[in-house]
Amino acid sequence: METRPENFDEEDLSAGLAEHFGVVVHTTSYAPVGFGDYHWHVTDGDGRQWFAKVSDLTHKEHCGPTPETAFVGLRKAMETATTLHERDGLDFVVAPRRSRSGPPVIAWDDQYALSLFPLIPGEAGDFYQELPSVERDQVLGLLARLHRSAPPECTPATVLDPPGRADLENTLTELSTSWTGGPFAEPARELAVSEAELFRTRLADFDRLADQVRRDGRPQVVTHGEPHPGNLLRAANGYLLIDWDTVGLAVPERDLSLLSDDPTALGRYAELAGTDPDLAALALYRLRWSLTDLAEFLAWFRSPHTRTTDTDMAWKGLTDTVENLRTFTAP
Repeated sequence: METRPENFDEEDLSAGLAEHFGVVVHTTSYAPVGFGDYHWHVTDGDGRQWFAKVSDLTHKEHCGPTPETAFVGLRKAMETATTLHERDGLDFVVAPRRSRSGPPVIAWDDQYALSLFPLIPGEAGDFYQELPSVERDQVLGLLARLHRSAPPECTPATVLDPPGRADLENTLTELSTSWTGGPFAEPARELAVSEAELFRTRLADFDRLADQVRRDGRPQVVTHGEPHPGNLLRAANGYLLIDWDTVGLAVPERDLSLLSDDPTALGRYAELAGTDPDLAALALYRLRWSLTDLAEFLAWFRSPHTRTTDTDMAWKGLTDTVENLRTFTAP
């Protein structure tokens, strides 16, 4: 996030790292990267460098609908990543360091959770980046290894419905009254009014595709959930996958859909995994992504907010999401 968290500062960070991870902080530098979590570069007293993450549990609906359940889900996700790295030797899994008490993520208070990662030199990707075919095949190779791994017992189950769907459907019935949450509230409501029929049509498309995928009964595997270029780090030995809070059991297309909706572009995965990607499942998860974003952005702009770099980014995200929904075609 570009903006810093409320009621959490560098003093809190230093105290949390010392108490729970045994890291005595020498210097910190806020890193305005990512979207949803807060990050710092940290150097300890021995000169070692770390990447600290603070997660706002009130905005982790994919981990759980309440801060309490979100913390449980986040801890399961981080434990899954750590197990895949430690037990299976998946060196492309950038997993958090375990705390002194064992779990790789700790609760700071009722709102925030803290995790710590080694700082790995590398070049970060961008969400909107399109990978060349050679590099896409490299990532498909990583996903094939991940999907072949036995699921750790702690691996979260995924819910097929988009997080926030109930709130989205309620929003579509409450468009006649002005929204007063902040500067983007009324523009968001007006956009929702003009596109309400599109949103309802795409929800119906989702249900039809979900029924088809459920009937097909494809085996579930450990999926990262968001292996787009923004969660890729190009290091000295190849690509690494970061941000594992969305890890969960699902069909492989949950991951593959973010690399391409064209099965021919996913041929390397088919060779390695011995199974062809399913068109309906690819479409389902691409649509799920857009509906999840739609629900999140509309909820954000209905709530109290101010104009910041982050809300400007969210507004662009909302308009891009609407365009994705307009151009979506189901198989």
